[in-house]
Amino acid sequence: MSEMITADLVDLDLSADTKEAAARALAERMAALGRVTDLAGFLADVATREAQMPTGLDGGIGIPHCRSAHVTEPTLAFGRSAAGIDFGAADGPADLVFLIAAPAGADDAHLTILSALARQLMNAEFTAALRSVADTATAAALIRGDVTPQEAAAAQPEAAPASGEAAPASGEAAPASGEAASGSAQTSPADAAAPAEAGTPDVAPSEAPAAKDTTDPVTADPTPEQPFRIVAVTSCPTGIAHTYMAAESLENAGREAGVELVVETQGSAGFARLDPELIAAADGVILAHDVPVRDKDRFAGKPTVDVGVKAGINRPGELIAEVRQKAARGETTAPAAAGTPVERTGEPGEGYGTKLRKWLMSGVSYMVPFVAAGGLLIAIGFALGGYKVNKAPSVMDHFVWTQTDSWAALMFQIGGVAFAFLVPVLAGYIAYGIADRPGLVPGFVGGSIALTINAGFLGGLAAGLISGAVVTAIQRVRIPQALRGIMPVVVIPLISSAVVGFLMFVVIGKPIATAQKGMTDWLSGLSGANAVLLGALLGLMMCFDLGGPVNKVAYTFATAGIAVSDPSDSAMKIMAAVMAAGMVPPLAMALATTVRGRLFTETERENGKAAWVLGASFISEGAIPFAAADPLRVIPSAMVGGALTGALSMAFGATLRAPHGGVFVVPLIGNPFLYLIAVAAGVCTSTALVVALKTLRGSAPGAPGGEQEKGEHEQAARAGSADREQPVAA
Repeated sequence: MSEMITADLVDLDLSADTKEAAARALAERMAALGRVTDLAGFLADVATREAQMPTGLDGGIGIPHCRSAHVTEPTLAFGRSAAGIDFGAADGPADLVFLIAAPAGADDAHLTILSALARQLMNAEFTAALRSVADTATAAALIRGDVTPQEAAAAQPEAAPASGEAAPASGEAAPASGEAASGSAQTSPADAAAPAEAGTPDVAPSEAPAAKDTTDPVTADPTPEQPFRIVAVTSCPTGIAHTYMAAESLENAGREAGVELVVETQGSAGFARLDPELIAAADGVILAHDVPVRDKDRFAGKPTVDVGVKAGINRPGELIAEVRQKAARGETTAPAAAGTPVERTGEPGEGYGTKLRKWLMSGVSYMVPFVAAGGLLIAIGFALGGYKVNKAPSVMDHFVWTQTDSWAALMFQIGGVAFAFLVPVLAGYIAYGIADRPGLVPGFVGGSIALTINAGFLGGLAAGLISGAVVTAIQRVRIPQALRGIMPVVVIPLISSAVVGFLMFVVIGKPIATAQKGMTDWLSGLSGANAVLLGALLGLMMCFDLGGPVNKVAYTFATAGIAVSDPSDSAMKIMAAVMAAGMVPPLAMALATTVRGRLFTETERENGKAAWVLGASFISEGAIPFAAADPLRVIPSAMVGGALTGALSMAFGATLRAPHGGVFVVPLIGNPFLYLIAVAAGVCTSTALVVALKTLRGSAPGAPGGEQEKGEHEQAARAGSADREQPVAA
């Protein structure tokens, strides 16, 4: 491994007057050493990153940085400007400029060392030494960690410190105090990388000297009064610099404030989750991030300060004070949802079956918006232009602004284009769930092939799983250092797409297409008692877990049937039955709270008002607060009503081309009057059952008729209401 910074990558007299010129001057040094292959392309990547968020920091520091396919190995270049360069920091220009270049496929060891450097920038002695150093070789050694700031200062000629004495004001403005950071001066970036490489939560390298004052936050009791405990997460778009600088700044401020603060850095080198016991014991949470926090639900229900990552660097003391004030006032975030959102990442130790379900649900969750948009547009096209609208010529060739038929054809054709993405999106995001972003290309390619060979949704499922597995296998192969920069943009997409394409076209595509055709023919042949039984089964599934995995299986089965340009009559009947059954639980709970309010708590009666709208909109999650508070009475009642509605909808022959919309798409439903009767029958049945079962129990806690079981029941209802706020389609 070559050194990430050498004397050739240091410019102690940087004459650039703009940040673009500074980046170019330092990038040219990288290109001269062969570490940047395309100077223009690399500078474009730097500019793109700079546009996301200014990279200037308080204390006279600029850290332009990016990940780029034009970088051959992780590299640092350092420039010192006498006049200062504006990088967007609040306190003025930067005189210390670090250009950090990481390959698109940089390995964890390199990125961890880069992160350690970012932490060092919070050390006032380190930055003061950089301002006083007189030769490029010493500057490079200081940045690498080969010499300490004290050794670098001692190695300078006696006249040299003058520059360092003129500049400390800038260094002193850094978020880390000199005293708090001085301990880290003895720690090289490579040494500081050890905690992350060991698989433990990344802790500031400067914590070693302060170990006497910092004990395990879970078990320790250093004083009669336990210190305030904070857990924090830091992250930025590239995960190289700001992530770790914010962590260092927060940890230094935490020591100064006398609080126990542990940071999880979600950076490019990966991240180790904080111990759940640490989170459970924490009195407050600080989230300093510019990209979504992974597994954010872990911190639900605690006093939380949520800010951008630069706030963590520039004003950590204020953030600590703010979270303490919120804790004192009792301000907390909503409790974690008890449901199973498909976006939630798998936890360590989960079984293969659980992971497989989450991978599949990830694909479905990204597909549903395409289904909804495309289906509704197609349904509007049919409503405006009749069922012959699918024969209309392309609106590119014929469109009359004043003709309804032209607008109908436009809606239909836009919807058809949206539907064409369904299988590729399903496959692509199943692969994404398995292998992250590298899985997208082979997943989309495999999904498109599934459409080409008429393998449909079954082909999309297979393509997504295969793509994720192939990419995961490629990522485990040890490859030469020189190829790592092109792995994510060339090698992985090329090899994985070729392998997936071969398997889909030559090996498994034809059997899957045959199976898909068999399922379609079976659906088309459903009639009489078989269709009614299928409607009852789908109704049971829709009401079993109210938006959970079983509900989603039924919904996906229905949408798969209509996700074609010309769906069969049976497929549209199934879609109608599924939507009708999904509306029953929230509408039934809303009606029950209206006719027998004394059986429900005050919180449930309030939830019942919202359930009217949620049920009418086909959002089954509107019944979750009731199911969470009283599952043994609510869920069976909802399932009986849903099964009745599904069976009646199929018996009445109601059809639906739109995959969502509830009562708002009734004009698009075939046999709408009978369809509404089916929904009403199921709602009344579920209402009667839940009222009867609750009557046997007696009046609800907090209701006008009684007070028994008050605390427990009220708390369950409130906890369940959080799920209603996060509906998943159907």
